[in-house]
Amino acid sequence: MKYRNLKGTSLQISEVGFGVWTVGTKMWGVPEEDYETGIHLLRQTRELGINFFDTADVYGDGKGEVLLARAFENCRDEIVIATKVGYDFYNHPGVQPGQRERPHNWSSSFIRQACEKSLERLKTDRIEFYQLHNPRIDAIHNDELFDTLHRLRAEGKILAFGVALGPAIDRRQIAEAIAALRERGAHIQIIYNLFEQMLGEAVFPVARECDLCVFTRVPHCSGLLEGQFSENTTFGRDDHRRFRVADDEKRKAWLVDGLKKVEQISFLMKETGRTLSQAAIQFILAEPCIGSVLPNIYNAEQLHEFAAAAETPVLTRQELRTLAELHANNYGLAPAA
Repeated sequence: MKYRNLKGTSLQISEVGFGVWTVGTKMWGVPEEDYETGIHLLRQTRELGINFFDTADVYGDGKGEVLLARAFENCRDEIVIATKVGYDFYNHPGVQPGQRERPHNWSSSFIRQACEKSLERLKTDRIEFYQLHNPRIDAIHNDELFDTLHRLRAEGKILAFGVALGPAIDRRQIAEAIAALRERGAHIQIIYNLFEQMLGEAVFPVARECDLCVFTRVPHCSGLLEGQFSENTTFGRDDHRRFRVADDEKRKAWLVDGLKKVEQISFLMKETGRTLSQAAIQFILAEPCIGSVLPNIYNAEQLHEFAAAAETPVLTRQELRTLAELHANNYGLAPAA
């Protein structure tokens, strides 16, 4: 494993992190009641060098934080915890119909209370990286909210803060990300991958200018870049990809077009020792402002493959140029409607 600095701190974080959403909420993978599977998977990460764990208070209504505390109760100082705040699941518990968002609460009193609750669930005295969870631009412009984050940092309850943008990728997040970076000095988390580069193209130059980190999730484009899909792949009724693309016809088109794109990047695997999923991670790590990549990890096989990505050959300049040309031409496919 290789490590990068969480800018503004002395912390070194693994280039490949662990997004706790896959074991912390039934919307993603491991059954919600299966605590032991999640804990076992988390504990395996230490042997592979992963030390950065990204969770949220709303994952499983606190379960994601409890799992981290149980998994690493005897080695707290060996890991770096990122969690998120903003959704009021205390008054709106449980998965909402259609996986829709819970209401946000950005008041100073709520943020402070939620931070204390997270510290209790995590059984710790500090949160290394505290993120606003899917805020909109009004929250980023909220002086009281960021005053609260600064006070929490001054008190040592958080070491750094950031803004995780979402839930789905959206062009409005460009303005949100730039405001967070330039106006608030906040690290950001976005969706970014080989096939979905809109946000990264806009915000990476600003992050470099501001000397701040960008964290990326969905690096495998919801599974397209893991090499396991075919045109006959289907998704279960509760699978998050059915919510990402709700229309059956559009979902089929998304899958078919994605597989055509995958065919065109096969050169990344030829005589390089990289798998498709590892090449997808290395593409993101080629950007110097990246803090850590957060793949969806559901089982030990994925964990080992994704963790090993950091040790595979970095993408060459020629490979990156070819990828840029393919992306600029939408891989020869017709533009999306």
